[in-house]
Amino acid sequence: LIKCFFSSSVSEDLGCRRGEFSRKHYGSVELLISSDADGAIQRAGRFRVENGISDENTDYTPGTWHRTDVHLENPEYHTRWYFKYFLGKVHQNYIGTDAEKNPFFLSVVLSDQNNQRVPQYRSILWRKTGTQKICLPYCPTKTLSVKSILSAMSLDKFEKSPREILDPEIQKDLLVLEEQEGSVNFKFGVLYAKDGQLTDDEMFSNETGSESFQRFLGLMGDKIALKGWTGYRGGLDTKNDTTGSFSIYTVYQGHEIMFHVSTMLPYSRENKQQVERKRHIGNDIVTIVFQEGEESSPAFKPSMIRSHFTHIFALVRYNKQNDSYRLKIFSEESVPLFGPPLPSPPVFTNHREFRDFVLVKLINAEKATLETPTFAQKRQRTLDMLIRSLYQDLMPDLHKVNNMLNRRSFSDVLPESPKSTRKKEEARQAEFVRLGQALKLKTTVKGDAPTNLTTTSLCKKEPWEAQSFCNNFPHEVVCADSWGQSLLVSTDAGILLVDDDQPLVQVFDKTLQIKQMHVLEALDLLIARTDKGKDSRLFVFRLSTVQKDIEIKQTIRSKYDCRENKLERTKGCHLYAINTHHGSGLRIVVAIRNKLLLVTKKYSLCNSLTSSSQLSSSDSPVEEFQYIREICLSDPPVVMTLVDGPTGDSDNMICVAYRHQFDLVNESTGESYRLHHVEASKVNFVAAIDVYEDGEAGLLLCYNYVCQYRKVYPLNGGSPLIQQSASDFHFSWNQVPYAVVCAFPYILAFTTDSIEIRLVVNGNLVHTAVVPELQLVASRSDIYFKATAAVSGSSNSSSKEMSSRSSPQTPITYEMSECPLSSLEGEVPCKNLYKIPLSNLVGRSIERPLKSPLVPKVITTPLCSGIASVPVTHSLSLSRMEIKEIASRTRKELLGLLDEPIPKTEGPQKPKKVPQRQSNSKQGAVRSTSSDRIISSSLESNSEKHHLSTRSDTDTVANREESPLSSSPFQLTSLYDEDFVDLK
Repeated sequence: LIKCFFSSSVSEDLGCRRGEFSRKHYGSVELLISSDADGAIQRAGRFRVENGISDENTDYTPGTWHRTDVHLENPEYHTRWYFKYFLGKVHQNYIGTDAEKNPFFLSVVLSDQNNQRVPQYRSILWRKTGTQKICLPYCPTKTLSVKSILSAMSLDKFEKSPREILDPEIQKDLLVLEEQEGSVNFKFGVLYAKDGQLTDDEMFSNETGSESFQRFLGLMGDKIALKGWTGYRGGLDTKNDTTGSFSIYTVYQGHEIMFHVSTMLPYSRENKQQVERKRHIGNDIVTIVFQEGEESSPAFKPSMIRSHFTHIFALVRYNKQNDSYRLKIFSEESVPLFGPPLPSPPVFTNHREFRDFVLVKLINAEKATLETPTFAQKRQRTLDMLIRSLYQDLMPDLHKVNNMLNRRSFSDVLPESPKSTRKKEEARQAEFVRLGQALKLKTTVKGDAPTNLTTTSLCKKEPWEAQSFCNNFPHEVVCADSWGQSLLVSTDAGILLVDDDQPLVQVFDKTLQIKQMHVLEALDLLIARTDKGKDSRLFVFRLSTVQKDIEIKQTIRSKYDCRENKLERTKGCHLYAINTHHGSGLRIVVAIRNKLLLVTKKYSLCNSLTSSSQLSSSDSPVEEFQYIREICLSDPPVVMTLVDGPTGDSDNMICVAYRHQFDLVNESTGESYRLHHVEASKVNFVAAIDVYEDGEAGLLLCYNYVCQYRKVYPLNGGSPLIQQSASDFHFSWNQVPYAVVCAFPYILAFTTDSIEIRLVVNGNLVHTAVVPELQLVASRSDIYFKATAAVSGSSNSSSKEMSSRSSPQTPITYEMSECPLSSLEGEVPCKNLYKIPLSNLVGRSIERPLKSPLVPKVITTPLCSGIASVPVTHSLSLSRMEIKEIASRTRKELLGLLDEPIPKTEGPQKPKKVPQRQSNSKQGAVRSTSSDRIISSSLESNSEKHHLSTRSDTDTVANREESPLSSSPFQLTSLYDEDFVDLK
């Protein structure tokens, strides 16, 4: 037989490449040696070198560089839970000791689930090893106990049972514990090196910098006078000018950054080592080295600098010929991977993008360095000391107090207080809240609050920004899969084909209840699992036949019409899986209780022409499939994934999850191997995702709150090597997901109301997006989901913007389906379908447009609709005085001294009957799109309003005119009263 290959569609290609995963983007470890002028070796060290390309001297053609994956990792605004969700609100704090006699603290708050009127518990467990944060659902019929919360955090045994702390002063101590996670503000060293300088003494002895160096400093921040400076000083003297008269300072996304510039620090002609300069720059974790000279001149090496503290060096070179910057990153070997990865080549012609990239890279670098053993051990010792000291101070007082309020441990977290003590408890809670709000205000004024100001970030669309796909979708979605630019959806009304600019078309009627489906355009196949229980079966259809029926508008097919499309021996199946890469031939594994049925396709067709000629004789592809073998398991699998072996010859594997374990099963022999055992009393299996790191198979095992990466090493005979590897890693979600999608470099977890976005390489949080009533619909190629949308005005648009265009939440005119659809009259809020293009996430553009199966015309991918851009400025856009003004105004509002009303955003004309859920839309309309604030709800509205007032009016108007009509579900902030995290 002649081996032939078919040409797959672009969506198929991207769907296969979604699982590609490589750490080479983040550099490779090298031994770097520095020598003196005579060639004698001075120092050596192992650093991970990241230069964007393998050969630094490769010719390149600098051009305009565009990317959207420049994100702060583990942003404090999402990680500092106690400040954001607890401080200033009524919550409970508990103290206890675990089985090893180590003290711990537990904080629990019951609040609206992202302000959707759905109660939710947020819990923080404070231990010497760090903090653990989880969200737990609220059930009115089942009370939640402290024991169940700790059990969810894998803490089941105690030396002393937890007891509640009633003293409001505990909030100060817990805030101090949270601040040990790292500083909100940063100090970076900047070292100027002339061409040919090879030692740190030479570099630190430069009195002044060149013109290009001064331009670089001007790009990074503003020149400020140190004497009398009231902002973040980064260890510099602001009273007597002993550390220089001027410095460079900036604010980036709420982070204050002070640069220790070598040429601005005190210079001594007598001291050749320039100890005063080294005292500051040598004690910075991150240092920028600006090196003059041509590319061919000797390059900087970290071993040239004598410092035991500096772990990250960013080498910057300026090219006058094309006005571009080249960047290279050196990271000490023990520093974990951090992003964003450098472009290839690492050359920036857009200076604003370069500044944005450098600041994000350096902030992420310092955060990653704090996870190295050196800093992690110091932080653990500090946490242990603080927790033990606090425990010793509190326990004697807790033993003295003996009242009903102190007996809440292992009972309801939020019980009803006895009548005799209710007034006393209300007074205590009022004092508790007052002290918490005062702490929050004080921390904000000091500049230590984890804010999320976007006045210094680039105006860019995030890769996860969703596009409106179908407004007012009236049906319950069971499952779906993408078909070109369309979506094939199984609903309660049958199987529908949905396109963003076409009417809905019914493909099968509701007698065919599809529970799981795959659309394989390259193979001209539709695979579907129908019904449930004993009646469940696997069906296979030709896409070309389905498309033909749609085009000629034949009678809608029923289950009876599809009887010839049944696959034999699949009766009673409850799950099936297919291999990701179909180039080696399609494989299907069908689970029927505890039996696995392996089915393959008999042959592959060379191209579409051959396909049409050979398949004209039969509309059913059932005869093309053959039964291979049957494999018996000990239990029915809950999750199943196919893993491609490196050769495809007797080394393909099946990953199955059941009971408390993940196993690998060899497809050829049926032998099973233990991959991972889950040490938990209850296991909720979510997914096992096959990813391929530089061609080698690996698995992301997702269960409960955990996502664990395990590499699979095949040996001779196809037996995998199951053992711990240095490349394995794991991280935890903040909320238990029901689905996880991998799109390198991101991994997305879907919960009932949010999308948690992290990086695959290190598990670091990038963003948490609130999406009301979220349901993931399809994710094999582009990601489709269903979510609630409001029909009233949006707070993301100002009054001018609202008057110039319709509300993002108002559904645009959409031609309804030819098939009978239920009416949506009176249903508010409605459900819409949204789409996140996979090409945006993986950073690869689709080279050719896809054809929709509905119409023969070519449909291009619509532009990602977004929020009006925010003008960029790296000046001190929100000064210390302005923050104090916000705090003063907020304090007056909290005390009821503010007379002037809060201005309301003009919205579209509202209907006469306003539903109860939207009664507070006017109050919420003052919200900004820059993301929810970290202060209490009253402080948020004022700070947002003031923050918006600092923007340039002309730039804002220009951005409004350029911004397209937005229909993203992440802009629905007008429904809710408090914090609402959107994707912008």
